Amino acid sequence: MDTPNFEYQKLGFNKMLLNYVPVYVMLPLGVVSRRNSFKDEEGTRKQLQKLKEAGVDGIMVDVWWGIIEGQGPKQYDWRAYRRLFQVVQEYGLKIQAIMSFHQCGGNVGDVVTIPLPEWVLNIGRSNNDVFYTNLDGTRNVEYLSLGVDNEPLFEGRTPIQSFRENMSDFFEAGTIVDIEVGAGPAGELRYSSYPESQGWVFPGIGEFQVIHMEFFTDFKKAAKEAGHPEWELPTDAGTYNDRPEDTGFFRRNGTYKSDKGVFFLTWYSTKLIYHGDQILEEANKAFRGCTLKLAIKVSGIHWWYNYHCHAAELTAGYYNLYSRDGYRPIARMLTRHNAILNFTCLEMRDTEQPSEAYSGPEALVRQVLSDGWKENVKVAGENALPRYDSTAYNQILLNARPNGVNSNGAPALKMFGFTYLRLSSDLLEDNNLNLFKKFVKRMHANQNYCPEIEKYGNSIEPLGPSKPKIPVDVLLDATRPTAPFQFDKKTDMSVDGSLSAFGAKLKNLISCLFKK
Repeated sequence: MDTPNFEYQKLGFNKMLLNYVPVYVMLPLGVVSRRNSFKDEEGTRKQLQKLKEAGVDGIMVDVWWGIIEGQGPKQYDWRAYRRLFQVVQEYGLKIQAIMSFHQCGGNVGDVVTIPLPEWVLNIGRSNNDVFYTNLDGTRNVEYLSLGVDNEPLFEGRTPIQSFRENMSDFFEAGTIVDIEVGAGPAGELRYSSYPESQGWVFPGIGEFQVIHMEFFTDFKKAAKEAGHPEWELPTDAGTYNDRPEDTGFFRRNGTYKSDKGVFFLTWYSTKLIYHGDQILEEANKAFRGCTLKLAIKVSGIHWWYNYHCHAAELTAGYYNLYSRDGYRPIARMLTRHNAILNFTCLEMRDTEQPSEAYSGPEALVRQVLSDGWKENVKVAGENALPRYDSTAYNQILLNARPNGVNSNGAPALKMFGFTYLRLSSDLLEDNNLNLFKKFVKRMHANQNYCPEIEKYGNSIEPLGPSKPKIPVDVLLDATRPTAPFQFDKKTDMSVDGSLSAFGAKLKNLISCLFKK
């Protein structure tokens, strides 16, 4: 995985640097406004200066489809983003760019609204199958249904090609180091099974997203080929806010355990994996030759993880059970593109979740990270919710290096990078910022900021062509469950022990008490 330690010794590199995990910070959602302007350059400069002083390695930013192609098909306007990138570059920070093909607004943490381009919405108004539709017949306009992946509806959707052409100088300078390609709602590779905008409330199980003519036709064809033309898409799986036992599908010994249920879940989850595969292949064609990594984000659906049916994961497209691994096939697909698996909820602990949700974020993170490492995939991560306390930071540190620092070179397990969600005035408040600085230092294994990524084992090669498509039987072979790697009980790089840490922890505790 990492370059062998002896090569670093030969080159005179500091072996402790091989424990270094780079830290990025997500910029505010509206740093480029809906009207496509970089509206507060002076304020952003002040924030970037503080991040630079904190030792962070770079920033992550959403590049919104609804902004850059908002005036009409293939009418791209990159001026605001170019100016933003120039400012970031001035501070010596690297950039992770998210190709955000989803709507901003309607998900947890969305404080601004940036819809899809109006001309795309107009196509959806005349074609009911463009968007996912729930059981009540309401369409969800936050992301295109994967059922139209191969439909020529959008005059050749090519913003990623345009991005490469207009940002080539940032690639050549090594400023843009990875491209995360949006593959679903909230930019995540999943179905829109739990939209808050349509009334979903945690910890509802969500809904399968199958009310779509393309889905119906494809499923009936697959069922017929399997010798069961009588099988239909499920109608007993409940609605957004049901509990598993409210439904015929998810209850104990329910439909999900039957031959028909297993066939449906395999078909539903495989369609999602190949959707991500197709998106990454197109991104590979667009960015081929650029020195960067492609990435895709997988959602941390931790509720009902400790229940027999894993209902919320299943409706989102992750066919994951105690007897079946739903994430390793995704990691295996990523090997074809040499892409990063970016996972969420790294800060969460089981004890922080309500018991009625049967949540298991700690075990879920162990499973997904282990699946990536077993497939020799680079693994990165994010926190799901803004946190400013030592408990959250220590959990992230544990997940970033599950077996601690290796003073003799690269640890056996180490994340490729971490991105903090997100830059705000709260993060930059004195006590919070002081603790965050300590967190960054610990992520860097107590080493000074290092601008040369090859020195900590994150060398990036020019993007070559994707490998041949992986057959479905090879993907499904990865569903056999295996034990995750052993994680230490606590990090060896704790941020605890300072007055600022105590203050931040106390502030977080008071906030939690008032929320209750």
